[in-house]
Amino acid sequence: MLTQPYRHYVERTDATKNMARYYAMEIAPTLFGSTCLIRSWGRIGCRGQSMEHKFEREREAVDLFLTLLRQKRAKGYRHRAAFRALR
Repeated sequence: MLTQPYRHYVERTDATKNMARYYAMEIAPTLFGSTCLIRSWGRIGCRGQSMEHKFEREREAVDLFLTLLRQKRAKGYRHRAAFRALR
């Protein structure tokens, strides 16, 4: 069972490069008791792509969540107030 909700939505925009991207992540429990990290990314306003990673322990999902978040921030993605649903 998750001890706290993990959700994050970041965007990267650059008008000079016609760039408007988003990246969203969420950790959720599965029906079988494991933990799933759901990632979604693409152009803002479009459905984009998604990927799921399943883990036996919540700690593994949180570690990947934080690693990906650091990578995105290093590339220039910034937090936005509204979280967009992944589904």
